[in-house]
Amino acid sequence: MIEGAKRLHTVEEYYFSKKLREVNLLKAAGKPIINLGIGSPDLQPPQKVVTAMIQGMQDTNAHKYQSYQGLPELREAMADFYRENFQVHLSPKTEILPLMGSKEGIMHISMAYLNEGDEVLIPNPGYPTYQSVAKLLGAKPVFYELEEANNWMPDVTALEKQDLSKVKLMWLSYPHMPTGAQASYKIFEELVDFAKRNNILIVNDNPYSFILTDAPRSILKVKGAKDVCIELNSLSKTFNMAGWRVGMVLGDGKHINNILKVKSNMDSGMFYGIQKGAIEALRCSKLWFLSLNSVYEQRRELVWELADALNCTYDKNASGLFVWAKLPPYTKAEEFIDVLLKNNHLFVAPGTIFGSKGEGYIRFSLCASTEDLQEAITRVL
Repeated sequence: MIEGAKRLHTVEEYYFSKKLREVNLLKAAGKPIINLGIGSPDLQPPQKVVTAMIQGMQDTNAHKYQSYQGLPELREAMADFYRENFQVHLSPKTEILPLMGSKEGIMHISMAYLNEGDEVLIPNPGYPTYQSVAKLLGAKPVFYELEEANNWMPDVTALEKQDLSKVKLMWLSYPHMPTGAQASYKIFEELVDFAKRNNILIVNDNPYSFILTDAPRSILKVKGAKDVCIELNSLSKTFNMAGWRVGMVLGDGKHINNILKVKSNMDSGMFYGIQKGAIEALRCSKLWFLSLNSVYEQRRELVWELADALNCTYDKNASGLFVWAKLPPYTKAEEFIDVLLKNNHLFVAPGTIFGSKGEGYIRFSLCASTEDLQEAITRVL
Protein backbone atom coordinates (compact mmCIF):
# COMPACT_ATOMS: atom_id res chain seq x y z
CA MET A 1 0.00 0.00 0.00
CA ILE A 2 1.25 3.47 -0.89
CA GLU A 3 1.21 5.60 2.24
CA GLY A 4 0.43 9.28 2.49
CA ALA A 5 3.10 11.82 3.38
CA LYS A 6 4.23 12.02 6.99
CA ARG A 7 3.01 15.62 7.16
CA LEU A 8 -0.57 14.33 7.08
CA HIS A 9 -0.03 12.95 10.57
CA THR A 10 0.37 16.54 11.84
CA VAL A 11 -3.16 17.61 10.88
CA GLU A 12 -6.72 16.34 10.89
CA GLU A 13 -9.54 16.84 8.44
CA TYR A 14 -11.12 20.27 8.97
CA TYR A 15 -13.81 20.12 11.67
CA PHE A 16 -16.60 21.48 9.48
CA SER A 17 -15.72 19.05 6.71
CA LYS A 18 -16.32 16.15 9.13
CA LYS A 19 -19.25 17.61 11.06
CA LEU A 20 -21.18 18.60 7.95
CA ARG A 21 -21.16 14.97 6.82
CA GLU A 22 -22.92 14.11 10.08
CA VAL A 23 -25.36 16.99 9.63
CA ASN A 24 -26.08 16.00 6.02
CA LEU A 25 -26.73 12.40 7.07
CA LEU A 26 -29.28 13.64 9.59
CA LYS A 27 -30.91 15.76 6.89
CA ALA A 28 -31.00 12.78 4.55
CA ALA A 29 -32.75 10.83 7.29
CA GLY A 30 -35.46 13.47 7.33
CA LYS A 31 -34.31 15.48 10.37
CA PRO A 32 -35.17 19.20 10.01
CA ILE A 33 -31.67 20.49 10.78
CA ILE A 34 -31.14 24.24 11.06
CA ASN A 35 -27.47 25.01 10.42
CA LEU A 36 -26.17 27.91 12.51
CA GLY A 37 -22.59 26.66 12.49
CA ILE A 38 -21.13 27.81 9.18
CA GLY A 39 -20.34 31.36 8.10
CA SER A 40 -21.39 30.89 4.49
CA PRO A 41 -23.47 33.91 3.39
CA ASP A 42 -26.92 32.90 2.19
CA LEU A 43 -27.71 36.33 0.73
CA GLN A 44 -27.16 37.19 -2.94
CA PRO A 45 -24.38 39.35 -4.37
CA PRO A 46 -25.36 42.69 -5.94
CA GLN A 47 -27.17 42.05 -9.23
CA LYS A 48 -24.74 44.21 -11.19
CA VAL A 49 -21.94 41.91 -10.02
CA VAL A 50 -23.67 38.83 -11.43
CA THR A 51 -24.42 40.70 -14.67
CA ALA A 52 -20.78 41.75 -15.05
CA MET A 53 -19.64 38.17 -14.51
CA ILE A 54 -22.06 36.83 -17.15
CA GLN A 55 -21.00 39.50 -19.64
CA GLY A 56 -17.36 38.77 -18.89
CA MET A 57 -17.87 35.11 -19.70
CA GLN A 58 -18.80 36.11 -23.25
CA ASP A 59 -15.57 38.02 -23.87
CA THR A 60 -13.33 36.43 -26.49
CA ASN A 61 -10.46 36.22 -23.98
CA ALA A 62 -12.53 34.89 -21.08
CA HIS A 63 -11.62 31.23 -21.41
CA LYS A 64 -7.87 31.59 -21.80
CA TYR A 65 -5.30 31.34 -19.05
CA GLN A 66 -5.28 34.57 -17.04
CA SER A 67 -2.50 36.64 -15.51
CA TYR A 68 -1.01 35.33 -12.26
CA GLN A 69 -1.41 38.87 -10.89
CA GLY A 70 -5.01 39.34 -12.03
CA LEU A 71 -6.39 41.92 -14.42
CA PRO A 72 -4.81 45.38 -14.01
CA GLU A 73 -8.29 46.88 -13.59
CA LEU A 74 -9.02 44.41 -10.76
CA ARG A 75 -5.90 45.50 -8.89
CA GLU A 76 -6.83 49.13 -9.54
CA ALA A 77 -10.33 48.50 -8.14
CA MET A 78 -8.79 46.90 -5.04
CA ALA A 79 -6.49 49.90 -4.59
CA ASP A 80 -9.44 52.30 -4.94
CA PHE A 81 -11.45 50.22 -2.47
CA TYR A 82 -8.70 50.41 0.16
CA ARG A 83 -8.12 54.12 -0.40
CA GLU A 84 -11.83 54.99 -0.11
CA ASN A 85 -12.74 52.70 2.78
CA PHE A 86 -9.55 52.36 4.82
CA GLN A 87 -7.61 55.50 3.79
CA VAL A 88 -4.72 53.21 2.84
CA HIS A 89 -2.78 54.03 -0.33
CA LEU A 90 -1.43 51.05 -2.26
CA SER A 91 0.22 50.68 -5.64
CA PRO A 92 -1.96 48.45 -7.84
CA LYS A 93 1.17 47.41 -9.74
CA THR A 94 3.36 46.25 -6.86
CA GLU A 95 1.44 46.15 -3.54
CA ILE A 96 -1.70 44.14 -4.34
CA LEU A 97 -2.07 40.50 -5.35
CA PRO A 98 -5.53 39.04 -6.05
CA LEU A 99 -6.11 35.58 -4.62
CA MET A 100 -8.61 32.81 -5.22
CA GLY A 101 -10.04 33.42 -1.77
CA SER A 102 -8.02 34.72 1.16
CA LYS A 103 -7.76 31.18 2.59
CA GLU A 104 -5.26 30.22 -0.11
CA GLY A 105 -3.28 33.27 0.94
CA ILE A 106 -2.64 31.64 4.31
CA MET A 107 -0.81 28.81 2.55
CA HIS A 108 0.97 31.05 0.05
CA ILE A 109 2.22 33.44 2.73
CA SER A 110 3.34 30.59 4.96
CA MET A 111 5.19 28.89 2.11
CA ALA A 112 6.86 32.17 1.19
CA TYR A 113 8.18 32.84 4.69
CA LEU A 114 8.36 29.72 6.86
CA ASN A 115 11.20 27.26 7.00
CA GLU A 116 11.08 24.01 8.91
CA GLY A 117 11.56 24.75 12.59
CA ASP A 118 10.42 28.39 12.39
CA GLU A 119 7.82 29.43 14.94
CA VAL A 120 4.47 31.08 14.26
CA LEU A 121 2.43 33.09 16.76
CA ILE A 122 -1.21 31.98 16.48
CA PRO A 123 -4.21 33.37 18.41
CA ASN A 124 -6.09 31.11 20.82
CA PRO A 125 -8.99 31.20 20.06
CA GLY A 126 -8.49 31.71 16.35
CA TYR A 127 -8.97 30.34 12.85
CA PRO A 128 -7.83 26.67 12.84
CA THR A 129 -6.20 26.91 9.39
CA TYR A 130 -3.33 29.05 10.75
CA GLN A 131 -2.19 26.14 12.90
CA SER A 132 -2.79 23.48 10.24
CA VAL A 133 -0.74 25.24 7.57
CA ALA A 134 2.15 25.85 9.97
CA LYS A 135 2.23 22.14 10.86
CA LEU A 136 2.05 21.03 7.22
CA LEU A 137 5.17 23.11 6.52
CA GLY A 138 7.10 21.78 9.49
CA ALA A 139 6.87 25.03 11.43
CA LYS A 140 5.93 25.18 15.11
CA PRO A 141 2.67 26.85 16.22
CA VAL A 142 3.14 28.98 19.34
CA PHE A 143 -0.20 30.03 20.75
CA TYR A 144 -0.82 33.38 22.35
CA GLU A 145 -3.89 33.34 24.55
CA LEU A 146 -6.68 35.86 24.16
CA GLU A 147 -8.83 36.55 27.20
CA GLU A 148 -12.38 37.87 27.43
CA ALA A 149 -11.23 40.10 30.30
CA ASN A 150 -8.83 41.82 27.86
CA ASN A 151 -11.50 42.08 25.14
CA TRP A 152 -9.75 39.28 23.21
CA MET A 153 -6.73 41.48 22.43
CA PRO A 154 -3.10 40.28 22.34
CA ASP A 155 -1.10 40.95 25.51
CA VAL A 156 2.05 42.43 24.00
CA THR A 157 3.78 42.69 27.39
CA ALA A 158 3.30 38.95 27.99
CA LEU A 159 4.45 38.12 24.46
CA GLU A 160 7.72 40.02 24.90
CA LYS A 161 8.56 37.94 27.95
CA GLN A 162 8.71 34.85 25.73
CA ASP A 163 11.67 33.67 23.66
CA LEU A 164 10.78 35.07 20.25
CA SER A 165 14.09 34.32 18.56
CA LYS A 166 12.58 31.67 16.27
CA VAL A 167 9.29 33.45 15.56
CA LYS A 168 8.90 34.44 11.89
CA LEU A 169 5.16 35.12 11.51
CA MET A 170 2.32 36.34 13.70
CA TRP A 171 -1.32 35.84 12.71
CA LEU A 172 -3.95 38.41 13.64
CA SER A 173 -7.61 38.47 12.69
CA TYR A 174 -9.37 41.72 13.49
CA PRO A 175 -12.31 42.06 13.54
CA HIS A 176 -11.63 38.85 15.41
CA MET A 177 -12.97 35.48 14.40
CA PRO A 178 -14.63 33.85 16.33
CA THR A 179 -15.24 36.44 19.08
CA GLY A 180 -16.13 39.51 17.00
CA ALA A 181 -13.78 41.78 18.99
CA GLN A 182 -12.61 44.91 17.16
CA ALA A 183 -9.05 46.20 17.50
CA SER A 184 -8.45 49.93 17.84
CA TYR A 185 -5.71 51.73 15.97
CA LYS A 186 -3.89 52.07 19.30
CA ILE A 187 -3.74 48.26 19.49
CA PHE A 188 -2.55 48.08 15.88
CA GLU A 189 0.19 50.64 16.63
CA GLU A 190 1.38 48.60 19.62
CA LEU A 191 1.51 45.46 17.45
CA VAL A 192 3.43 47.19 14.66
CA ASP A 193 6.01 48.42 17.19
CA PHE A 194 6.20 44.91 18.66
CA ALA A 195 6.82 43.41 15.21
CA LYS A 196 9.57 45.92 14.46
CA ARG A 197 11.34 45.29 17.77
CA ASN A 198 11.29 41.53 17.22
CA ASN A 199 11.69 41.26 13.44
CA ILE A 200 8.35 39.45 12.99
CA LEU A 201 6.03 39.64 9.98
CA ILE A 202 2.42 40.26 11.06
CA VAL A 203 -0.45 39.08 8.86
CA ASN A 204 -3.85 40.59 9.63
CA ASP A 205 -6.64 38.44 8.23
CA ASN A 206 -9.42 40.97 7.69
CA PRO A 207 -12.50 39.47 5.96
CA TYR A 208 -15.12 40.81 8.42
CA SER A 209 -14.26 44.51 8.28
CA PHE A 210 -17.65 45.60 6.94
CA ILE A 211 -19.99 43.28 8.85
CA LEU A 212 -21.62 45.03 11.83
CA THR A 213 -18.50 47.07 12.60
CA ASP A 214 -18.38 50.66 13.83
CA ALA A 215 -15.89 51.45 11.04
CA PRO A 216 -13.64 49.36 8.78
CA ARG A 217 -10.01 49.36 9.92
CA SER A 218 -6.78 48.14 8.35
CA ILE A 219 -3.49 47.61 10.15
CA LEU A 220 -1.80 49.00 7.03
CA LYS A 221 -3.04 52.49 7.95
CA VAL A 222 -0.57 52.58 10.85
CA LYS A 223 2.57 54.55 10.01
CA GLY A 224 5.40 52.19 9.05
CA ALA A 225 3.15 49.13 9.06
CA LYS A 226 4.10 48.05 5.55
CA ASP A 227 7.63 47.29 6.77
CA VAL A 228 6.39 44.47 9.01
CA CYS A 229 2.73 43.83 8.11
CA ILE A 230 0.66 42.43 5.28
CA GLU A 231 -3.11 42.10 5.17
CA LEU A 232 -5.56 39.60 3.73
CA ASN A 233 -9.04 40.61 2.68
CA SER A 234 -11.88 38.92 0.86
CA LEU A 235 -15.09 39.56 -1.07
CA SER A 236 -16.74 36.46 0.43
CA LYS A 237 -18.48 38.05 3.41
CA THR A 238 -18.55 41.68 2.26
CA PHE A 239 -20.36 41.00 -1.01
CA ASN A 240 -21.88 37.52 -0.45
CA MET A 241 -19.42 35.95 -2.90
CA ALA A 242 -17.97 33.08 -0.84
CA GLY A 243 -18.30 30.57 -3.68
CA TRP A 244 -16.59 32.89 -6.17
CA ARG A 245 -13.27 32.63 -4.29
CA VAL A 246 -11.97 36.18 -4.58
CA GLY A 247 -9.53 37.58 -2.06
CA MET A 248 -6.42 39.73 -1.93
CA VAL A 249 -3.16 40.16 -0.11
CA LEU A 250 -1.84 43.68 0.35
CA GLY A 251 1.46 45.11 1.53
CA ASP A 252 4.93 46.23 0.58
CA GLY A 253 6.09 45.17 -2.88
CA LYS A 254 8.87 42.95 -1.57
CA HIS A 255 6.37 40.89 0.41
CA ILE A 256 3.93 40.69 -2.50
CA ASN A 257 6.73 39.56 -4.81
CA ASN A 258 7.73 36.78 -2.41
CA ILE A 259 4.12 35.54 -2.26
CA LEU A 260 3.81 35.76 -6.06
CA LYS A 261 6.78 33.40 -6.43
CA VAL A 262 4.72 30.76 -4.62
CA LYS A 263 1.33 31.56 -6.12
CA SER A 264 2.55 31.58 -9.74
CA ASN A 265 3.65 27.97 -9.29
CA MET A 266 0.27 26.96 -7.84
CA ASP A 267 -2.38 28.22 -10.26
CA SER A 268 -2.85 29.67 -13.72
CA GLY A 269 -4.90 32.75 -12.90
CA MET A 270 -8.45 33.58 -11.83
CA PHE A 271 -11.34 33.10 -14.27
CA TYR A 272 -11.89 36.26 -16.30
CA GLY A 273 -15.65 36.48 -15.66
CA ILE A 274 -15.14 36.24 -11.91
CA GLN A 275 -12.59 39.06 -12.06
CA LYS A 276 -15.02 41.28 -13.98
CA GLY A 277 -17.73 40.61 -11.41
CA ALA A 278 -15.30 41.36 -8.57
CA ILE A 279 -14.45 44.73 -10.11
CA GLU A 280 -18.13 45.68 -10.02
CA ALA A 281 -18.44 44.52 -6.41
CA LEU A 282 -15.53 46.69 -5.32
CA ARG A 283 -17.21 49.70 -6.91
CA CYS A 284 -20.40 49.34 -4.82
CA SER A 285 -21.44 52.43 -2.88
CA LYS A 286 -21.73 52.57 0.90
CA LEU A 287 -25.47 51.99 0.49
CA TRP A 288 -24.61 48.33 -0.15
CA PHE A 289 -23.04 47.99 3.30
CA LEU A 290 -25.99 49.74 4.95
CA SER A 291 -28.42 47.38 3.25
CA LEU A 292 -26.36 44.30 4.09
CA ASN A 293 -25.96 45.22 7.73
CA SER A 294 -29.65 46.01 8.15
CA VAL A 295 -30.34 42.33 7.40
CA TYR A 296 -27.62 41.12 9.78
CA GLU A 297 -28.84 43.45 12.53
CA GLN A 298 -32.29 41.84 12.38
CA ARG A 299 -30.79 38.37 12.44
CA ARG A 300 -28.46 39.22 15.29
CA GLU A 301 -31.38 40.33 17.44
CA LEU A 302 -32.94 36.91 16.93
CA VAL A 303 -29.68 35.09 17.66
CA TRP A 304 -29.38 37.08 20.90
CA GLU A 305 -32.89 35.91 21.75
CA LEU A 306 -31.86 32.32 20.98
CA ALA A 307 -28.75 32.67 23.15
CA ASP A 308 -30.88 34.04 25.99
CA ALA A 309 -33.17 31.02 25.71
CA LEU A 310 -30.10 28.77 26.07
CA ASN A 311 -28.90 30.72 29.16
CA CYS A 312 -25.85 32.03 27.30
CA THR A 313 -24.26 35.46 27.62
CA TYR A 314 -22.69 37.54 24.85
CA ASP A 315 -21.16 40.93 24.00
CA LYS A 316 -23.58 43.22 22.17
CA ASN A 317 -20.65 45.36 20.98
CA ALA A 318 -19.07 42.48 19.05
CA SER A 319 -18.95 42.61 15.25
CA GLY A 320 -18.72 40.21 12.34
CA LEU A 321 -20.82 37.40 10.96
CA PHE A 322 -21.20 35.49 14.25
CA VAL A 323 -22.37 35.75 17.83
CA TRP A 324 -19.82 34.35 20.29
CA ALA A 325 -21.75 33.19 23.33
CA LYS A 326 -20.59 32.04 26.75
CA LEU A 327 -22.23 28.90 28.08
CA PRO A 328 -23.46 28.51 31.65
CA PRO A 329 -20.68 27.60 34.14
CA TYR A 330 -19.20 24.09 33.96
CA THR A 331 -20.83 23.38 30.57
CA LYS A 332 -18.62 21.67 27.98
CA ALA A 333 -18.97 23.16 24.50
CA GLU A 334 -18.86 19.97 22.44
CA GLU A 335 -21.23 18.10 24.74
CA PHE A 336 -23.63 21.03 24.62
CA ILE A 337 -23.73 21.28 20.82
CA ASP A 338 -24.15 17.52 20.43
CA VAL A 339 -27.20 17.57 22.71
CA LEU A 340 -28.57 20.59 20.85
CA LEU A 341 -28.15 18.77 17.54
CA LYS A 342 -29.75 15.56 18.80
CA ASN A 343 -32.65 17.03 20.76
CA ASN A 344 -33.42 20.26 18.92
CA HIS A 345 -31.94 19.61 15.46
CA LEU A 346 -29.86 22.79 15.70
CA PHE A 347 -26.21 22.85 14.67
CA VAL A 348 -23.93 25.49 16.19
CA ALA A 349 -20.15 25.53 16.38
CA PRO A 350 -18.38 24.59 19.63
CA GLY A 351 -15.79 27.13 20.72
CA THR A 352 -13.18 24.41 21.18
CA ILE A 353 -12.59 24.08 17.43
CA PHE A 354 -10.94 27.51 17.63
CA GLY A 355 -8.59 26.54 20.44
CA SER A 356 -8.52 25.65 24.12
CA LYS A 357 -9.62 29.19 25.09
CA GLY A 358 -12.87 28.48 23.27
CA GLU A 359 -13.95 25.95 25.87
CA GLY A 360 -17.17 27.10 27.50
CA TYR A 361 -18.26 29.07 24.41
CA ILE A 362 -20.32 28.40 21.29
CA ARG A 363 -20.54 30.33 18.02
CA PHE A 364 -23.76 31.14 16.19
CA SER A 365 -23.69 32.11 12.51
CA LEU A 366 -25.88 34.91 11.17
CA CYS A 367 -26.13 33.11 7.81
CA ALA A 368 -29.68 31.89 8.34
CA SER A 369 -33.03 33.40 7.47
CA THR A 370 -35.20 35.12 10.07
CA GLU A 371 -37.71 32.30 9.58
CA ASP A 372 -35.10 29.68 10.48
CA LEU A 373 -33.93 31.70 13.46
CA GLN A 374 -37.47 32.13 14.75
CA GLU A 375 -38.00 28.38 14.36
CA ALA A 376 -34.76 27.73 16.28
CA ILE A 377 -36.00 29.90 19.15
CA THR A 378 -39.30 28.02 19.21
CA ARG A 379 -37.49 24.69 19.44
CA VAL A 380 -35.53 25.59 22.57
CA LEU A 381 -38.24 27.45 24.49
